[in-house]
Amino acid sequence: MRTIKQPLEQEGEVHRVYRLLKQWILEGRMRPGDFLSEVDLARQCQTSRTPIREACNLLSQEKWIQRIRHKGYVLPPISVRDIIEIYEYRKVLECFNIEKTVTRATADEVKALRDIVSTEDTLNLEPAEFLQHNQLFHLRLGELAGNQRVLDQLRLTLEYVERLDVISTQREVRPVSHREIIRAIEARSVSEASQAMAEHINISRDQMLLLFAT
Repeated sequence: MRTIKQPLEQEGEVHRVYRLLKQWILEGRMRPGDFLSEVDLARQCQTSRTPIREACNLLSQEKWIQRIRHKGYVLPPISVRDIIEIYEYRKVLECFNIEKTVTRATADEVKALRDIVSTEDTLNLEPAEFLQHNQLFHLRLGELAGNQRVLDQLRLTLEYVERLDVISTQREVRPVSHREIIRAIEARSVSEASQAMAEHINISRDQMLLLFAT
C-alpha cells in the first residue's frame, strides 16, 4: 500500500503545482520574459523541486514556458506569429462550433446564450466581468456543438486567448460585441453565423496585433 500511495500523492502534488502555476500565468502574475527558477518556484508553491520540475514539463509541452538547460525556465515573449496562429486555430474551432449550434440548439439554449452576453449593454462594465462572460459564451457554444474533442481543444485555445485578454486590460482595448453572432443564431442562418464568428475573431485578433506590435 505504501508504494502505491506515495506515487498517487506525488501525482496529486504535481497537478496542484501545475494548476497553480498556470493560474499565475493566466492572471498575468507571471509575465512574458520572466525567468523562473525551480528553487524560487518550490518556495512559492511550498513544495519540493520534483513536483515543480514535472509541472513545468507539462507547462512546457503546452508552450506556456520554455526550459533553459541547467538554469530554469522562461516565459517566452508573445510574438505576432503566436497571435496570428492562435486566432487562426480559434477561428477553425469556433466556426465549426457555431455552425453546429445553429442547427442543434433549442430556443431555450439560444436565449441562454443571449442572456450570457446581455451584460455588454451595461454602462461602465468592468473588463474582468466582460472577459468572464465572453469566456462562458464561447465555451457554451462549444458545449452545444456536441463535439468533445473540439471542445477540449477550444478550452486550451481560449486559455491562450484569456492570457492575452488579461494582459490587454492593462491598456485600453475595446470589447468585441457578440450581437451579430446572437442575431445570426436566432435567425438560424449557418452562413451568417459562421461569418459573424469569423469577423468577431478577426477584430479580436487585429486588436491584439496592434497592442503587442507597439
